Amino acid sequence: MAQDEESKLIREDFDAGPSSFDEIEPDLFLGNLTAATDVEWLKEINMTHVLTVDSCPLPRKIQERLPNLTVKYIQITDMPREDLLTHLEDSYEFIDQALKSNGRTLVHCYFGVSRSVSVVIAYIMKKHRKSFLDALEIVKQKRHFVGPNPGFIAQLKLYEEMDFGIDNTNVQFKMYRLQIAADKVRKVKILPQNCIDLIKPDPALTTVRPEPTVYRCRKCRRIVASASNILPHTMHQRHIWRHVSSKRTSKQIKEGEEGAERVNVKKENEMTELCTKIYFVEPLAWMPDIMHNVEGKLNCPKCNTKLGSFSWIAGSQCPCGSKIAPAFYLVPSKVDWSNAVQNVQLKTRASLVSTNESCASARILWTKESTK
Repeated sequence: MAQDEESKLIREDFDAGPSSFDEIEPDLFLGNLTAATDVEWLKEINMTHVLTVDSCPLPRKIQERLPNLTVKYIQITDMPREDLLTHLEDSYEFIDQALKSNGRTLVHCYFGVSRSVSVVIAYIMKKHRKSFLDALEIVKQKRHFVGPNPGFIAQLKLYEEMDFGIDNTNVQFKMYRLQIAADKVRKVKILPQNCIDLIKPDPALTTVRPEPTVYRCRKCRRIVASASNILPHTMHQRHIWRHVSSKRTSKQIKEGEEGAERVNVKKENEMTELCTKIYFVEPLAWMPDIMHNVEGKLNCPKCNTKLGSFSWIAGSQCPCGSKIAPAFYLVPSKVDWSNAVQNVQLKTRASLVSTNESCASARILWTKESTK
């Protein structure tokens, strides 16, 4: 604990520069740490809420001197691989509730350039249904020092793709979360507890609204995946969540994005059919080794037949040329596609036929006995 306190003191020794703040929208301010710790300024403009997006929370003395100040802290460093996306909904609610209650909100990070800017951009995107680029321009018109890091830019674009919310069915979002988990596995060699929710329930044990389309082990017929567990890909697709390299200039990033858009349009026009040479799936509860190993085999939990493999770090390349990372895949020759509803219907029909035949036989026997 003492070490943590000492770290905070050292952290506060860095100079965030002179107080810097701008009013982006009525009662919504964007600034740096110096502004957030300027008690006299906070009092002067009647600031009611402060959202800190930084590696350290707001110093305790600020709340002690302003007991009516409502604060929220999101612990994030200004690194491209940091997860900002999953905090955007909470941030929006905090800002929105503050403004609706006629309050005033300051969103800040250390320099007021990347992390806090990204949060305010996301707020404007959702509130006004604006694209990332449009929201960025709105912020730039009010504040000149604006520069979200490449990772945050990529996350904000995904936020836009998901219609300004979190869509757990979005394939890119699934890959995004898996990549975050893979980064942690790379460091500690096991799946951390805060990533366990990425492991989806065993589809063979699902009793509430089971999915009709499933994949079964070809040998023992055990269900090993549902249709929603499949991570679809097209030929030559790089299905890896990657932020744009921070070493590239803004001009290079823009040119690269424009070029990528042209290539993507061309590829989408040329290849819209999904590849079935390898079935990439989400991590599932019947795969126990994935929690304690970086890579390994995926064996059927019933008959132990090898169905595929997994790799958190290196990923895997499909025969079609697509690269997926991290990767959990089933080999098509080892599994069969099956429609559970059709199976139930077939079994029901067979049961009805058998019942009808039994009834008919009973009637014939009864008729014979009656005529004797």
